[in-house]
Amino acid sequence: MLPSPTAIPAFKDNYIWAMRQGDRCVVVDPGDAAPVEQFLKQNGLRLTSILVTHHHPDHVGGIPALLKERDIPVYGPARETIPGMTHPLVEGDTIQPAGVDMNLTVMEVPGHTLGHIAFHEAGLGWLFCGDTLFAGGCGRLFEGTPEQMHDSLQRLASLPAKTLVFCTHEYTLANLTFAAAVTPDDDAVIERLETVRQAREAGQITLPSTLEDETRSNPFLRAHEPALKRACEARESGASASDMQCFATLRRWKDNF
Repeated sequence: MLPSPTAIPAFKDNYIWAMRQGDRCVVVDPGDAAPVEQFLKQNGLRLTSILVTHHHPDHVGGIPALLKERDIPVYGPARETIPGMTHPLVEGDTIQPAGVDMNLTVMEVPGHTLGHIAFHEAGLGWLFCGDTLFAGGCGRLFEGTPEQMHDSLQRLASLPAKTLVFCTHEYTLANLTFAAAVTPDDDAVIERLETVRQAREAGQITLPSTLEDETRSNPFLRAHEPALKRACEARESGASASDMQCFATLRRWKDNF
C-alpha cells in the first residue's frame, strides 16, 4: 500500500498534510498539534516523523507538543531554526521519512523565507512546497527578494506537468480572483476561477492542484508571457523590461490587491 496524503485543516486556512501508510503517519508543517492528535486518534495512527518547509509559527507551532511524548525525527531546512529538528536538510538531499515508503528530494526555494525548502517525490509525482507556490499564487516576500522567489518558482514549474502541488493554505479563490483582475480575458483563468468558486461554495478543498494547472493559470509562473507583461506594464512603467521585473510588479500588485 502506497502512502496516501490527507489534508488536516488548521487555524483559519492552513492545511497540515498527513501521509498515512498502514498504521503509520508523517505530517508536513504541523502548526498546531491539536488537529494532528485528533486525526491520529480518529484513524488509529501513530506519528512516525515530521517534515517542515520553513520556520513560520503556523508551520512549526505544534512541533513541541507533538514531540512531548514521542521520540521521532524532524526533517527541516538547515538554514532556519526549527523546533526539535533532528535532520537539517540542504539542496539535493534525499530522505526516506521514518514510517512511510517515500523518497523525497529537497529543493531550496528561498523567497517567502530565506531558508525555505520543498520536498519532491518524483516517483509518486508529489510536491510539498509550503508557502512558496500556492494554487493560483505564490507566497509573500517576507525575507527574500523578487529575484529569489522568481527563480524558486521557475524551478518548481520545471517539474513534470502532472506533479501534484500540496501547498499549505486555502488561498486558491483569492489568488484566482487576482489572476482574473490581471488578465480578465484569459479563458483558462476564468474557467478555473469558476470551478474553484463552486468548490468553495460547496465547502470543498481546492488542493492539490497540478503544475499543469499552475503553468496555465497562475500569473506568478507566467511572467514571461506577453499578456502578463502588457498588464504589468500598464500597472508600472518598466515592468515589461524582463520576466523578473514583471514578476516583481505582480507580487507588489497582489500585496495591495
